[in-house]
Amino acid sequence: MRFDVITLLPELVESVVQVGVTGRAKRRNLIELHCWNPRDFTEDIHRTIDDRPYGGGPGMVMKADCLLETIRAARAAAPANSKVIYLSPQGKQIKQTMFREISQDTTIESLILLCGRYEGIDERVIQLEVDEEWSLGDYVLSGGELGAMVVIDAITRLIPTALGHNDSAEQDSFTENLLDCGHYTRPELIEDLDVPAVLKSGDHKAIATWRRKESLGRTYQKRRDLLEIDTLSDDDKTLLNEYLKENN
Repeated sequence: MRFDVITLLPELVESVVQVGVTGRAKRRNLIELHCWNPRDFTEDIHRTIDDRPYGGGPGMVMKADCLLETIRAARAAAPANSKVIYLSPQGKQIKQTMFREISQDTTIESLILLCGRYEGIDERVIQLEVDEEWSLGDYVLSGGELGAMVVIDAITRLIPTALGHNDSAEQDSFTENLLDCGHYTRPELIEDLDVPAVLKSGDHKAIATWRRKESLGRTYQKRRDLLEIDTLSDDDKTLLNEYLKENN
């Protein structure tokens, strides 16, 4: 997977592939990261990338001319089927399902991630070159770089072999719109809190059932908006009812 990031802070974005899962994926050539600085596409001596907004108001707006040239240069260098994503508070909120669809879509080899700064970017850039707008959530950051880094990390971990164990991504929270179950490791006893007995039983079927029940129950308690109870199987409904009775 190739990521082209248009940013005024390439050193910030590049840090995402220095360590951890994304770092290992880059070293193994599972992903590519290319940063494009709009300042390199300016023509004035001051390398100006912003200007005052028409109509007045506070702040500055990133200019259309240098951004359009940057995006088109990135498009020319990337595969022909690349999508331009603008990280914006006005975009649709990103979900795990979106990342999974992209990771499984063999026609998508590359994403061009556009990071705004200041009050935003000239609206005409969105009209001419942006395919989709994505948002991390209902809050405002200083720029789109952190959003781009989230996208890179979340998609990378879904690439086969990127994680140490092939099942790790499948058991993450938000798979099937469920939160993950709780996890435990040694020592068995921490301040009078023991590991659930089923996890020490060696009974893999019972462990799988317990984990499913925990996922259903945690989702119901913490993120009920994710749980479509009417679409649950009869077995899942039984497990959820058991969880609620056990945790009253």
